[in-house]
Amino acid sequence: MKNIILFCLISFVVGAAFKPVEKKFPSIQLKNLDGKSVDISKTFSNNKLTVISYWATWCSPCKKELDAIKPLYQNWKKDGIEVIAISIDNVQQINKIKPMVKQKSWEYTVLSDVNSESLRVLNFQTVPQTFVVDSKGMIVYTHSGYTPGEEKDLEKKLQSLLAK
Repeated sequence: MKNIILFCLISFVVGAAFKPVEKKFPSIQLKNLDGKSVDISKTFSNNKLTVISYWATWCSPCKKELDAIKPLYQNWKKDGIEVIAISIDNVQQINKIKPMVKQKSWEYTVLSDVNSESLRVLNFQTVPQTFVVDSKGMIVYTHSGYTPGEEKDLEKKLQSLLAK
């Protein structure tokens, strides 16, 4: 009986963390690291899939996730997968983003959402939060939180989505 309860609990937790979704990613204007406005929805049609990772400079799991994705990213790009890292750092913390991205040698497109507008529109509260968006702008997968090894699960999910 304990094993059944444990299995159900683990299934619920895993199911809550990895969710397939079918919802349009909203058209949101964000700033790049040079302060230029970017409509994120216009980038989707350029890629087979786009991984959108919400993060913050003060969030250790966020930085670990982006670091873990880094060695996988070169192959993802070859497969037509783009990674966009959206910082939710506020105005007081925004000066830390560019040096951190440079220090970590992240080659992702990095955008800033200082007003946390997209958090409200997408209805989530914590980071890291990851979305996978297809070329039509539909959210096909979402994942909340990060523990080491989850980047491999994300990679498997991306490969299964590409195979469709």
